[in-house]
Amino acid sequence: MKPNGSSTLPAWTRAAMVGVMGGIVLATATAASGGVVEAAESRSFITSDGARLHFLEAGPAGAQTVLFVPGWTMPGWIFERQIEALSDRFHVLALDPRGQGQSEVTRFGYTHERRGRDVGELIDHAATGPVVLVGWSLGVLDSLAWVAQAADTRIAGLVLIDNSIGEEPAPRPSASPQRAAMPPDLPPDERRARRAAFVAGMFAHDPGAEYRARLTDEALRMTPEDERRLLAYDVPRAYWRSALHSMSVPVLYAVRPRWREQGDNLVRTHPDAEMVVFESAGHALFVDEADRFNSLLIDFLERRVTQRSAVR
Repeated sequence: MKPNGSSTLPAWTRAAMVGVMGGIVLATATAASGGVVEAAESRSFITSDGARLHFLEAGPAGAQTVLFVPGWTMPGWIFERQIEALSDRFHVLALDPRGQGQSEVTRFGYTHERRGRDVGELIDHAATGPVVLVGWSLGVLDSLAWVAQAADTRIAGLVLIDNSIGEEPAPRPSASPQRAAMPPDLPPDERRARRAAFVAGMFAHDPGAEYRARLTDEALRMTPEDERRLLAYDVPRAYWRSALHSMSVPVLYAVRPRWREQGDNLVRTHPDAEMVVFESAGHALFVDEADRFNSLLIDFLERRVTQRSAVR
């Protein structure tokens, strides 16, 4: 995931950075999340390479499955507002990728091939029909990595949130600092402070100090070495575009203005793609503007996925 940048962060973000630097950290919630996500079932499965991966499950098992894949170092419960909005009519899964959330922090498997296979193995484990994949940030690439390996009838649609998809133009250097993959020798307080600033930078609207503290704690589970591996998937940009265009399923590309030109090219070249731009949201746009995002997602699922399936 790419933060909005500390040079233009709002005052509440700068205050959060100072508070963490001073050692003022709120108590961490050890449950998957508060409220609605606690009502979801907490489950796990073992991958083919022996990793224990955690996921949340909610909604009727026989309904259309929607699988959420979060971004770099983030837990699946960050989609709590989406789980709440969808679980009355959809079968909802939210993955904690390996090393994230409540999943095992393995010392192996941090490649795009393995992370994509993890997504596919969760589909095999917990879903009975075609799945709509909703990937955010690094979760976009993890989802497309699975599509590239095994594009088949198990995918009913793709929702890709705020990351490059290999379309032109290539990403321009951002004015904001790079993601906070940190050297291994940083003191713990400094490492936490940097990660807290990264978390704060994902939002245009403050989700609250306790929420940010929970995310910060969970975003520090991996080693810095493994964090860097996730930021350096060794494939050309064309790999992601080819994966996306290998399937003709409906695609929703929900992005900030930075990715508008890639979205224009996607809509022009893909037979069943649409783009929605969130002009004023942060990188975690589905948190910043949850009601709007949820309405768009439900409309996409009912108008583009369900109706398409009914015609077949």
